[in-house]
Amino acid sequence: MRPRHILFASALAAATFSCTTKTTEDETTATAVQADDSLQQKLDMYTNVRLTSDLSKLTEKEKQMIPLLIEAADIMNGLFWYEAYGKSDSLLAALDSDPAKRFVNINYGPWDRLNNNEPFIAGVGPKPEGANFYPEDMTKEEFEQANLPDKASQYTFLRRDESGKLITVPYHVQFKEEVTRAADLLRQAANLAEEPGLKKYLNLRAEALLTDNYQPSDLAWMDMKNNTIDVVIGPIETYEDKLFGYKAAHEAYVLVKDQEWSERLAKYAAFLPELQRGLPVAGKYKTETPGTDSDLNAYDVVYYAGDSNAGSKTIAINLPNDEEVQLKKGTRRLQLKNAMRAKFDKIMEPIAEELIVEDQQENVTFDAFFANTMFHEVAHGLGIKNTVNGKGTVREALKEHASALEEGKADILGLYMITQLHEKGELEGDLEDYYTTFLAGIFRSVRFGAASAHGQANMVRFNFFKENGAFERDEATGKYRVNYEKMREAMNKLSEKILTLQGEGDYAGVGELLEKQGQVSPQLQADLDRLAQANIPVDIVFEQGVDVLGL
Repeated sequence: MRPRHILFASALAAATFSCTTKTTEDETTATAVQADDSLQQKLDMYTNVRLTSDLSKLTEKEKQMIPLLIEAADIMNGLFWYEAYGKSDSLLAALDSDPAKRFVNINYGPWDRLNNNEPFIAGVGPKPEGANFYPEDMTKEEFEQANLPDKASQYTFLRRDESGKLITVPYHVQFKEEVTRAADLLRQAANLAEEPGLKKYLNLRAEALLTDNYQPSDLAWMDMKNNTIDVVIGPIETYEDKLFGYKAAHEAYVLVKDQEWSERLAKYAAFLPELQRGLPVAGKYKTETPGTDSDLNAYDVVYYAGDSNAGSKTIAINLPNDEEVQLKKGTRRLQLKNAMRAKFDKIMEPIAEELIVEDQQENVTFDAFFANTMFHEVAHGLGIKNTVNGKGTVREALKEHASALEEGKADILGLYMITQLHEKGELEGDLEDYYTTFLAGIFRSVRFGAASAHGQANMVRFNFFKENGAFERDEATGKYRVNYEKMREAMNKLSEKILTLQGEGDYAGVGELLEKQGQVSPQLQADLDRLAQANIPVDIVFEQGVDVLGL
């Protein structure tokens, strides 16, 4: 437990909710009410969504699997709490305010994930860049000098021994009790699985939780084709580690495949090699061949846990992240249709009414939102995974900047894919719908703040598009109009810039781009403030679980 936690309860009591010798009982009550009011405003940034799905087409055994998978997923909540903050008990026990407790649970800690990780509880300092993956007093220089072969592993914590020297602790050792329970639940679900690929995957994933060797289960997950039930579980994304971008955080999704929608999407993965060859960048940055086994499917998500449930909620997934698996098998893209629909209805449409000029509002459609989100995930498979100059993988070379730039790449190349497929006659709809919805989507995502890789990526793109005339702002109405021709030109220019930075492993160049272009201007902030004034939520929180599903 870090020193911050030891001091937390007394600091909180002194600074927020309890009285001092000079504070009257009335003043104490007023302070508590003000704190609750402020936190209630933060809670109002989220709107509730019930996570349900039509389970009538599932077999009895599939219905029996879901509670087991939800129970295993719920264990990931505790693991992510530890990674993001430490022990949650001391924090929650120090709070006597229901709004504070609810907001802490949404954020898995006392830092507001939609406000650049600013602390919202008095007595809490800034969030450590390395979260709880590293000792809080460890410097980057100390880490670099440490002779620990597995220090950059995605699946180790850095800790200090009794003499103060850095050591590594594997995840499966730190979490032995928890992963043993989760693995047992996955094996129980595997015993119920009727589809052989799903049975194999669940057993291998159980073993992975116990060993931190995830590649065999990732390969099995890619080979699994005919399953209706799915679960993504384990340490996966590295967004939480803002010190180096090395450490993966635990999360889970329990999923039910929408077979009808999935059939409609299946054809697009086959175009990846052709689209790779056509990327608007020099040839040396597109020599890799994306895997063609990639799956593109639509799902209803029935349970989120851990990293995926913290702050802004994921509405599409592109996995595995293992570069070797990607080059061998491709990736699987999962579109979370029910969560996506909720965000469109409750957030995207109201944003368009507020910030898009009236005659272009009809161009903001759910089909375009679905496609933009889908092709963002597909576009993760395009471009370059290994640097061209011997600096290793792009992720290794760009360190903590890798996630934000990769998200920016996926966004812009997703729009490139839409443009190319539309011209080939492979994608229905009006191209203006996709471009206008894309701009409205930037407004939605930049509200996640610079602490989010997605938010920072969108901010870079907004500023780049602005400089290149991809849209204009009507000063009289404060609304934005897309210039479709210039947006296409800006799309190609930004695609080239990002792919070149990735290919060169240009750490300093990416840092400069994020620093210069990843900022919210006063004008944009004023426009985003209008969305808050109009009570348009920033994101969603879930009512979820076995009871909600009627199981």
